[in-house]
Amino acid sequence: MKLSELYWHRITPLHFFLWPLSVLYGFFLILKKLCYWLDILPSVKLSVPVIIVDSISTEDGGKTPLILWLIDCLLTQGYRPGIITRGNLDNPGSPAAVNSFSDPNVVGGKTFLLAQRCENSCPVWMGNDRVAVAQALLHAHPTCNVIICNDGMQYYRLERDIEIVVVDFTEQSFGNGLLLPAGPLRANLKYLGKGNIIVTSGQHEHFVDTSQWGKTYNMKLVNETARKLLNPDIHQAVSDFKNKQLHAVADADNAQWFFEFIQKSGLNAELHSFGENHRFIRQDIHFPAADAILMPEENALQCRDFAKDTLWALPKEAWINSELQSILLKKLSSKLSSQN
Repeated sequence: MKLSELYWHRITPLHFFLWPLSVLYGFFLILKKLCYWLDILPSVKLSVPVIIVDSISTEDGGKTPLILWLIDCLLTQGYRPGIITRGNLDNPGSPAAVNSFSDPNVVGGKTFLLAQRCENSCPVWMGNDRVAVAQALLHAHPTCNVIICNDGMQYYRLERDIEIVVVDFTEQSFGNGLLLPAGPLRANLKYLGKGNIIVTSGQHEHFVDTSQWGKTYNMKLVNETARKLLNPDIHQAVSDFKNKQLHAVADADNAQWFFEFIQKSGLNAELHSFGENHRFIRQDIHFPAADAILMPEENALQCRDFAKDTLWALPKEAWINSELQSILLKKLSSKLSSQN
Protein backbone atom coordinates (compact mmCIF):
# COMPACT_ATOMS: atom_id res chain seq x y z
CA MET A 1 0.00 0.00 0.00
CA LYS A 2 1.20 3.51 -0.85
CA LEU A 3 1.64 5.80 2.15
CA SER A 4 -0.77 8.29 0.56
CA GLU A 5 -3.56 5.69 0.58
CA LEU A 6 -3.65 5.94 4.37
CA TYR A 7 -5.27 9.38 4.13
CA TRP A 8 -6.10 10.09 0.48
CA HIS A 9 -8.97 7.61 0.50
CA ARG A 10 -10.62 8.61 3.78
CA ILE A 11 -10.92 11.52 6.23
CA THR A 12 -8.54 11.25 9.18
CA PRO A 13 -7.47 13.52 12.07
CA LEU A 14 -4.46 14.40 9.91
CA HIS A 15 -6.81 16.36 7.67
CA PHE A 16 -7.08 19.11 10.30
CA PHE A 17 -3.57 20.00 9.11
CA LEU A 18 -3.80 18.90 5.49
CA TRP A 19 -7.05 20.63 4.52
CA PRO A 20 -5.71 24.21 5.04
CA LEU A 21 -2.74 23.27 2.84
CA SER A 22 -5.15 22.08 0.18
CA VAL A 23 -6.95 25.45 0.31
CA LEU A 24 -3.62 27.25 -0.14
CA TYR A 25 -2.75 24.96 -3.03
CA GLY A 26 -6.08 25.78 -4.69
CA PHE A 27 -5.45 29.53 -4.34
CA PHE A 28 -1.98 29.07 -5.79
CA LEU A 29 -3.41 27.36 -8.87
CA ILE A 30 -5.90 30.18 -9.38
CA LEU A 31 -3.19 32.83 -8.98
CA LYS A 32 -0.86 31.00 -11.37
CA LYS A 33 -3.51 30.78 -14.08
CA LEU A 34 -4.42 34.44 -13.57
CA CYS A 35 -0.79 35.52 -14.02
CA TYR A 36 -0.61 33.81 -17.40
CA TRP A 37 -4.03 35.13 -18.43
CA LEU A 38 -2.91 38.70 -17.66
CA ASP A 39 0.44 38.14 -19.44
CA ILE A 40 2.34 38.77 -16.23
CA LEU A 41 4.05 35.48 -16.98
CA PRO A 42 4.90 34.82 -20.65
CA SER A 43 3.53 31.85 -22.57
CA VAL A 44 4.70 30.23 -25.80
CA LYS A 45 2.55 29.52 -28.86
CA LEU A 46 3.82 26.69 -31.06
CA SER A 47 3.53 26.60 -34.85
CA VAL A 48 1.26 23.54 -34.65
CA PRO A 49 -1.85 22.82 -32.55
CA VAL A 50 -1.28 21.51 -29.04
CA ILE A 51 -3.58 18.98 -27.36
CA ILE A 52 -3.20 18.68 -23.59
CA VAL A 53 -4.23 15.32 -22.13
CA ASP A 54 -4.18 15.12 -18.35
CA SER A 55 -5.89 13.49 -15.40
CA ILE A 56 -7.65 15.42 -12.66
CA SER A 57 -6.04 13.01 -10.20
CA THR A 58 -2.48 12.02 -9.36
CA GLU A 59 -3.38 8.55 -10.67
CA ASP A 60 -3.19 7.91 -14.41
CA GLY A 61 -6.95 7.42 -14.54
CA GLY A 62 -6.77 5.88 -18.02
CA LYS A 63 -4.82 8.79 -19.48
CA THR A 64 -2.23 6.59 -21.19
CA PRO A 65 -4.79 4.37 -23.00
CA LEU A 66 -6.64 7.56 -24.00
CA ILE A 67 -3.48 8.99 -25.57
CA LEU A 68 -2.93 5.77 -27.52
CA TRP A 69 -6.55 5.93 -28.71
CA LEU A 70 -6.02 9.57 -29.73
CA ILE A 71 -2.86 8.72 -31.68
CA ASP A 72 -4.71 6.02 -33.64
CA CYS A 73 -7.55 8.45 -34.28
CA LEU A 74 -5.24 11.15 -35.66
CA LEU A 75 -3.16 8.77 -37.77
CA THR A 76 -6.23 7.33 -39.49
CA GLN A 77 -7.24 10.89 -40.45
CA GLY A 78 -3.86 11.65 -42.00
CA TYR A 79 -2.38 13.73 -39.17
CA ARG A 80 1.25 13.33 -38.07
CA PRO A 81 1.22 13.65 -34.27
CA GLY A 82 4.09 13.79 -31.80
CA ILE A 83 4.00 13.20 -28.03
CA ILE A 84 5.82 15.23 -25.39
CA THR A 85 6.02 14.34 -21.70
CA ARG A 86 8.05 14.94 -18.58
CA GLY A 87 8.60 11.22 -18.22
CA ASN A 88 10.24 10.09 -15.00
CA LEU A 89 10.31 13.05 -12.62
CA ASP A 90 13.48 11.67 -11.03
CA ASN A 91 15.33 11.97 -14.35
CA PRO A 92 13.65 14.74 -16.39
CA GLY A 93 16.79 16.18 -18.03
CA SER A 94 17.03 18.07 -21.30
CA PRO A 95 14.89 17.25 -24.37
CA ALA A 96 15.52 13.72 -25.65
CA ALA A 97 13.79 11.17 -27.84
CA VAL A 98 12.37 8.02 -26.26
CA ASN A 99 12.39 4.75 -28.21
CA SER A 100 12.54 0.99 -27.72
CA PHE A 101 16.23 1.23 -26.83
CA SER A 102 15.58 3.60 -23.92
CA ASP A 103 15.86 2.37 -20.34
CA PRO A 104 12.32 2.19 -18.90
CA ASN A 105 13.73 2.71 -15.40
CA VAL A 106 15.15 6.05 -16.55
CA VAL A 107 12.38 7.39 -18.77
CA GLY A 108 9.52 5.97 -16.69
CA GLY A 109 7.23 3.02 -17.34
CA LYS A 110 4.32 4.93 -18.92
CA THR A 111 6.60 7.01 -21.16
CA PHE A 112 8.37 3.87 -22.33
CA LEU A 113 4.99 2.23 -22.97
CA LEU A 114 3.96 5.16 -25.19
CA ALA A 115 7.25 4.98 -27.08
CA GLN A 116 7.01 1.21 -27.52
CA ARG A 117 3.45 1.33 -28.86
CA CYS A 118 4.01 4.40 -31.08
CA GLU A 119 7.60 3.86 -32.21
CA ASN A 120 6.88 3.40 -35.91
CA SER A 121 4.13 5.99 -36.18
CA CYS A 122 4.61 8.82 -33.68
CA PRO A 123 7.77 10.30 -32.08
CA VAL A 124 7.88 10.53 -28.29
CA TRP A 125 10.13 13.08 -26.59
CA MET A 126 10.63 13.87 -22.93
CA GLY A 127 12.31 16.48 -20.75
CA ASN A 128 11.82 18.91 -17.90
CA ASP A 129 10.85 21.94 -20.02
CA ARG A 130 7.82 21.02 -22.12
CA VAL A 131 8.22 24.02 -24.42
CA ALA A 132 11.84 23.10 -25.16
CA VAL A 133 10.83 19.45 -25.63
CA ALA A 134 8.09 20.37 -28.12
CA GLN A 135 10.43 22.65 -30.06
CA ALA A 136 13.11 19.95 -30.17
CA LEU A 137 10.60 17.38 -31.42
CA LEU A 138 9.35 19.72 -34.16
CA HIS A 139 12.93 20.46 -35.21
CA ALA A 140 13.74 16.74 -35.44
CA HIS A 141 10.40 15.88 -37.11
CA PRO A 142 9.40 18.87 -39.26
CA THR A 143 6.45 16.97 -40.77
CA CYS A 144 4.78 16.68 -37.35
CA ASN A 145 1.63 18.82 -37.39
CA VAL A 146 0.03 18.09 -33.99
CA ILE A 147 1.63 17.99 -30.53
CA ILE A 148 0.04 15.88 -27.80
CA CYS A 149 1.23 16.90 -24.35
CA ASN A 150 1.01 14.07 -21.84
CA ASP A 151 0.00 15.95 -18.67
CA GLY A 152 0.54 19.73 -18.44
CA MET A 153 -2.98 20.76 -17.42
CA GLN A 154 -1.47 23.41 -15.14
CA TYR A 155 1.57 24.13 -17.31
CA TYR A 156 0.24 27.38 -18.75
CA ARG A 157 3.57 28.41 -20.25
CA LEU A 158 2.73 26.15 -23.19
CA GLU A 159 -0.40 27.47 -24.89
CA ARG A 160 -2.94 24.79 -25.67
CA ASP A 161 -5.56 24.61 -28.40
CA ILE A 162 -7.50 21.63 -27.08
CA GLU A 163 -7.58 20.34 -23.52
CA ILE A 164 -8.78 16.86 -22.59
CA VAL A 165 -9.23 16.12 -18.88
CA VAL A 166 -9.69 12.58 -17.60
CA VAL A 167 -11.90 12.08 -14.54
CA ASP A 168 -11.73 8.56 -13.12
CA PHE A 169 -14.42 8.01 -10.50
CA THR A 170 -12.92 4.81 -9.12
CA GLU A 171 -11.93 4.84 -5.45
CA GLN A 172 -8.27 4.37 -6.33
CA SER A 173 -8.18 7.55 -8.42
CA PHE A 174 -10.87 9.81 -6.92
CA GLY A 175 -10.10 9.03 -3.28
CA ASN A 176 -11.76 11.34 -0.77
CA GLY A 177 -12.38 13.99 -3.45
CA LEU A 178 -10.03 16.57 -1.89
CA LEU A 179 -7.20 18.58 -3.42
CA LEU A 180 -3.56 17.82 -2.76
CA PRO A 181 -2.12 17.26 -0.23
CA ALA A 182 -5.31 16.26 1.65
CA GLY A 183 -6.51 14.16 -1.29
CA PRO A 184 -5.36 12.90 -4.70
CA LEU A 185 -7.01 15.60 -6.87
CA ARG A 186 -4.60 17.88 -8.73
CA ALA A 187 -7.24 20.50 -9.54
CA ASN A 188 -10.60 21.57 -8.21
CA LEU A 189 -13.48 19.82 -9.96
CA LYS A 190 -14.91 23.29 -10.66
CA TYR A 191 -11.99 23.63 -13.06
CA LEU A 192 -13.89 21.37 -15.43
CA GLY A 193 -15.75 24.13 -17.18
CA LYS A 194 -17.32 24.43 -20.58
CA GLY A 195 -13.99 24.85 -22.36
CA ASN A 196 -12.68 21.40 -21.47
CA ILE A 197 -13.29 18.09 -23.17
CA ILE A 198 -14.04 15.79 -20.24
CA VAL A 199 -13.54 12.05 -20.49
CA THR A 200 -14.88 10.00 -17.60
CA SER A 201 -14.25 6.41 -16.57
CA GLY A 202 -15.31 4.23 -13.66
CA GLN A 203 -18.65 4.14 -11.88
CA HIS A 204 -19.98 7.56 -10.84
CA GLU A 205 -20.54 6.54 -7.22
CA HIS A 206 -19.32 9.78 -5.62
CA PHE A 207 -21.51 12.84 -5.11
CA VAL A 208 -20.08 15.40 -7.48
CA ASP A 209 -21.88 18.46 -8.83
CA THR A 210 -21.33 18.23 -12.59
CA SER A 211 -23.88 20.88 -13.53
CA GLN A 212 -21.18 23.38 -14.49
CA TRP A 213 -19.15 20.88 -16.47
CA GLY A 214 -19.03 20.79 -20.24
CA LYS A 215 -20.17 17.72 -22.15
CA THR A 216 -18.62 14.50 -20.90
CA TYR A 217 -17.63 11.43 -22.88
CA ASN A 218 -17.42 8.01 -21.27
CA MET A 219 -14.34 5.84 -21.70
CA LYS A 220 -14.35 2.14 -21.01
CA LEU A 221 -11.02 0.50 -20.22
CA VAL A 222 -10.87 -3.10 -21.35
CA ASN A 223 -8.33 -5.86 -20.70
CA GLU A 224 -9.58 -8.75 -22.80
CA THR A 225 -6.43 -9.91 -24.56
CA ALA A 226 -2.88 -10.57 -23.35
CA ARG A 227 0.18 -10.32 -25.58
CA LYS A 228 3.25 -12.51 -25.39
CA LEU A 229 6.04 -10.12 -24.43
CA LEU A 230 8.74 -11.70 -26.61
CA ASN A 231 6.38 -12.00 -29.58
CA PRO A 232 3.68 -9.30 -29.42
CA ASP A 233 2.02 -10.67 -32.56
CA ILE A 234 0.81 -13.62 -30.46
CA HIS A 235 -2.41 -12.69 -28.62
CA GLN A 236 -4.49 -14.79 -26.28
CA ALA A 237 -7.82 -14.11 -24.61
CA VAL A 238 -7.56 -13.71 -20.85
CA SER A 239 -10.21 -16.37 -20.38
CA ASP A 240 -7.85 -18.90 -21.99
CA PHE A 241 -5.56 -18.69 -18.96
CA LYS A 242 -8.11 -20.37 -16.72
CA ASN A 243 -7.09 -23.73 -15.24
CA LYS A 244 -3.42 -22.89 -15.74
CA GLN A 245 -0.72 -22.43 -13.14
CA LEU A 246 -0.38 -18.65 -13.12
CA HIS A 247 1.62 -15.96 -11.38
CA ALA A 248 0.45 -12.33 -11.52
CA VAL A 249 3.12 -9.69 -10.89
CA ALA A 250 2.74 -5.90 -10.59
CA ASP A 251 4.16 -2.88 -8.80
CA ALA A 252 2.16 -0.71 -6.38
CA ASP A 253 1.07 1.65 -9.18
CA ASN A 254 -0.80 -1.15 -10.94
CA ALA A 255 -1.40 -3.81 -8.30
CA GLN A 256 -4.90 -2.78 -7.19
CA TRP A 257 -6.65 -2.68 -10.57
CA PHE A 258 -4.58 -5.58 -11.92
CA PHE A 259 -5.25 -7.97 -9.06
CA GLU A 260 -8.95 -7.03 -9.01
CA PHE A 261 -9.09 -7.80 -12.71
CA ILE A 262 -7.36 -11.15 -12.20
CA GLN A 263 -9.90 -12.14 -9.54
CA LYS A 264 -12.94 -10.90 -11.49
CA SER A 265 -11.74 -12.85 -14.52
CA GLY A 266 -11.84 -16.05 -12.50
CA LEU A 267 -8.13 -16.73 -12.87
CA ASN A 268 -6.41 -18.78 -10.19
CA ALA A 269 -3.11 -16.95 -9.90
CA GLU A 270 -0.54 -16.46 -7.20
CA LEU A 271 -0.25 -12.70 -6.67
CA HIS A 272 3.06 -10.85 -6.27
CA SER A 273 3.16 -7.13 -5.48
CA PHE A 274 6.22 -4.89 -5.38
CA GLY A 275 6.77 -1.33 -4.21
CA GLU A 276 5.99 1.87 -6.07
CA ASN A 277 8.33 2.50 -9.03
CA HIS A 278 9.97 -0.88 -8.42
CA ARG A 279 12.88 -1.81 -10.70
CA PHE A 280 12.16 -5.36 -11.75
CA ILE A 281 14.96 -7.91 -11.86
CA ARG A 282 15.12 -11.47 -13.18
CA GLN A 283 14.34 -13.02 -9.79
CA ASP A 284 11.06 -11.11 -9.57
CA ILE A 285 9.57 -13.16 -12.40
CA HIS A 286 11.48 -16.40 -11.93
CA PHE A 287 8.76 -19.05 -11.66
CA PRO A 288 10.04 -22.14 -13.52
CA ALA A 289 6.92 -24.21 -12.88
CA ALA A 290 4.46 -21.54 -14.09
CA ASP A 291 2.44 -22.09 -17.25
CA ALA A 292 2.24 -18.33 -17.65
CA ILE A 293 3.22 -15.12 -15.87
CA LEU A 294 0.86 -12.16 -16.30
CA MET A 295 1.92 -8.53 -15.78
CA PRO A 296 0.44 -5.13 -16.64
CA GLU A 297 1.95 -4.07 -19.96
CA GLU A 298 3.79 -1.17 -18.34
CA ASN A 299 5.56 -3.52 -15.89
CA ALA A 300 6.11 -6.33 -18.39
CA LEU A 301 8.02 -4.03 -20.74
CA GLN A 302 10.50 -3.34 -17.95
CA CYS A 303 11.38 -7.06 -17.98
CA ARG A 304 12.01 -7.35 -21.73
CA ASP A 305 15.78 -7.94 -21.39
CA PHE A 306 15.45 -11.01 -19.16
CA ALA A 307 11.91 -12.28 -19.81
CA LYS A 308 11.17 -15.85 -20.82
CA ASP A 309 8.55 -17.14 -23.21
CA THR A 310 6.02 -17.57 -20.40
CA LEU A 311 5.69 -13.82 -19.73
CA TRP A 312 2.51 -12.18 -21.01
CA ALA A 313 1.70 -8.46 -20.98
CA LEU A 314 -1.85 -7.26 -20.26
CA PRO A 315 -2.57 -3.94 -22.00
CA LYS A 316 -5.33 -1.48 -21.22
CA GLU A 317 -7.34 -0.44 -24.27
CA ALA A 318 -9.70 2.54 -24.38
CA TRP A 319 -13.13 2.21 -25.91
CA ILE A 320 -14.70 5.61 -26.50
CA ASN A 321 -17.84 6.76 -28.26
CA SER A 322 -17.18 7.89 -31.84
CA GLU A 323 -18.79 11.22 -30.96
CA LEU A 324 -15.59 12.24 -29.16
CA GLN A 325 -13.54 11.52 -32.28
CA SER A 326 -15.87 13.72 -34.33
CA ILE A 327 -15.65 16.61 -31.84
CA LEU A 328 -11.84 16.40 -31.63
CA LEU A 329 -11.34 16.36 -35.38
CA LYS A 330 -13.75 19.26 -35.81
CA LYS A 331 -11.90 21.35 -33.21
CA LEU A 332 -8.52 20.42 -34.67
CA SER A 333 -9.59 21.27 -38.19
CA SER A 334 -10.88 24.64 -36.98
CA LYS A 335 -7.56 25.41 -35.23
CA LEU A 336 -5.52 24.47 -38.31
CA SER A 337 -7.75 26.60 -40.56
CA SER A 338 -7.34 29.63 -38.30
CA GLN A 339 -3.54 29.26 -38.40
CA ASN A 340 -3.39 29.20 -42.21
